[in-house]
Amino acid sequence: MHLNKNPYHKTMKKYLLCLIALCLSYMTFAQEQIKINIILNEQSDATTLSREASWLPTQQERRTYVVETLKHQAEASQQELMGLLRELEQHGLVSDIQPLWIVNSIRCYAAKDVIHRLEERSDVMTVYQCEEIQELFDEEITRTDLGDNREIAENLLKVNVDKVWELGFTGQGVLIAIIDTGVEMSHADLQGRLWDGGTAYPHHGYDFYSQDDDPSDTQGHGTHVAGTLVGTGASGTRTGVAPDAEIMVLKVFHGEDNLSEATLWVEAMQFALDHGANVLNMSLGQPLPNPSVKLMLRQACDNTLAAGVVAAVCAGNTRQLQMLAPVPNNIWSPGDCPPPYLHEDQLVNAGGTSCVICVGAVDNNDVLGSFSSEGPSTWTDVTQFNDYPYISGSPTQIGLIRPDVCAPGVNIKSLDFNTSNGYCLKSGTSMATPMVAGTIALMLSKDPELTPAQIDEILENTAIPLSSHKSNDFGSGRIDALAAINAVGYTGLEERGINVQVYPNPTHGHVSVSCEGMSQVYVFSLDGKLIKQAESHGNECRIDGLTNGVYVLNIETNDGVITRKIVKL
Repeated sequence: MHLNKNPYHKTMKKYLLCLIALCLSYMTFAQEQIKINIILNEQSDATTLSREASWLPTQQERRTYVVETLKHQAEASQQELMGLLRELEQHGLVSDIQPLWIVNSIRCYAAKDVIHRLEERSDVMTVYQCEEIQELFDEEITRTDLGDNREIAENLLKVNVDKVWELGFTGQGVLIAIIDTGVEMSHADLQGRLWDGGTAYPHHGYDFYSQDDDPSDTQGHGTHVAGTLVGTGASGTRTGVAPDAEIMVLKVFHGEDNLSEATLWVEAMQFALDHGANVLNMSLGQPLPNPSVKLMLRQACDNTLAAGVVAAVCAGNTRQLQMLAPVPNNIWSPGDCPPPYLHEDQLVNAGGTSCVICVGAVDNNDVLGSFSSEGPSTWTDVTQFNDYPYISGSPTQIGLIRPDVCAPGVNIKSLDFNTSNGYCLKSGTSMATPMVAGTIALMLSKDPELTPAQIDEILENTAIPLSSHKSNDFGSGRIDALAAINAVGYTGLEERGINVQVYPNPTHGHVSVSCEGMSQVYVFSLDGKLIKQAESHGNECRIDGLTNGVYVLNIETNDGVITRKIVKL
C-alpha cells in the first residue's frame, strides 16, 4: 500500500486540525468564569510582624517595615501560582487576576474546572466564590436646614468635640480613609479636606468596584460619613468631628443598588496602608459571612494592626433581625473582629487582637439605637483562629464582647450628596462610626505616635459608662472626645520619659519586656500570688513558662514600679 501524497489531502488535513483546535478553543473560552479568591497557606504571623516592627523608632518606619514585609512574602509565595494563572489566562480559562498582599491571596475569575484544580494545590489554603451582597445601610434620610454659620451639630456637642477644638486639636495632619460608597467631592463643606493623590489619583481616591480613579458618590452614604468626619461648616453647620483632617475616598460599592463584596474592602484597606492613611473608617459590613470570608477579613485586620493603623468599624444594623442573624452572629464582619486592646472584662475569655474598634449607636439621650447590632461574636467557626468560644449563659465562654464603644448615631445631621451645600439626617451604626474615627483623628493630632492599642484603651476607659460592665449593647460606653484627648499623653511614669514595651500581648509563647532602667519583673496571678520573678539583662527581660491565663507584671525601674497586664493563650 502506498501513502497518498496528494497535496490536496494535506491541505484538507491541516484545515480540519485547525478547525478542531478552533472549536476546542471556542468551547474553552465559552466556559463560564466565576469570581473567586484564592487564599494561600503561607500567611504572615501578625504578632511576630508587630514585635519586629516595634523596635523601629517611629510609626511611619514601623508601617513601612510591615507593608514591605507583607509585599515580599506575597510576591515570593505567589510566584508559581501566578505563573499558572497567567498561562491559563492565555487559554481563556482565567481573567482579571489581582494579587493581594495584605492577605496573601489572589482574586480572579476562573472556569469551574480550573477552580477544582486550584483547590487541590498544596500551597492553597482555600478557594471560595466572591459573592456580591447588597448592603443594608438601613438609615432613614430626612432633608434639613443649612444652619446659621455658627451651628455645631448636636452629636458633636454631645461628645464635647467643641471643647477639644478649643484646646487646638482639630485633626490636623491626620489622613482618614473612608471605605464606603464614595464621596460627593463638590460639596462646599469638603473643600480643602480631600487627599491629594497626585497625578495617579487626581480624584482623591479610587473606585475598587469599577476599577477606575473616580470614586464619586451615587448613593449618599459615604458623603454623609465624610461630613461627620471632616465637614467644615462652610454651608452653615459644622458637622465634622475633625475638620482639619483629610479624607482619602475609597469606593467599594456599585451605584444605587449598594452591591459589593468583601475582597474589595480588603483591597481598599491595602491601598490605604500603602498610601499613608492613619485611620480607616469602615461603615460597612457583611452579615453572616462564610468562614472563608471571615478568615480573609480577620487576616487583613490583623495585618493592619501590625502596621500600626486602627479602624473604626460599624457593629451593624440587624439587632431586630435576630431570627435571621441570631447572637453570636448578629454583628457584621469585620466588626466582629477583635479590638487592639482587651478590656479587663474580656480577659476571662481572651483571644487574639486586630485593628478593629467596633462601634454601636445611641441617640443623643444615650438610649441604645433600636437597630444597633448585638454582640457577642465568636471565632470558633474559623479553624485558623478558633478563639473567643461562646456558650450562652457561660460565665467564662462569653465570646468576644461587641461593640467596644458606642457613639451618637440617631438622626445625625451631615452632608447631603444631592446638593453642593445641603444637609440631611440619617441614622445607623454607620453614622456612629465616623464619630469614633473622627475622635481618633483628634487624638492623633495631639500624639501621632499613639498605637491602636493605646487609642482603643483610652477610648474605652474614658467613655461614659452606660452599663455596669463592658456589655454587648454599649461596649464600654459612649465616647467622650474631651476626656479621651485629656488622657492622651498621661500614662503615669511614662510621662516622665519611661517607655515600656510588653510584647507579644496576648502571647502564645514567651513575653518580652523592654524598658530603660529596668531591674527585674515580678509576675503575679490575678489573685495576687507571685508566680515568677525574672531579672533583666540590660534593658530586656524575657518571661517563659507561663500557663494559659491572665497575669499582672510589676516592672521595677530606677524611677518606680510600672504595672502591666498580660494574657497567655
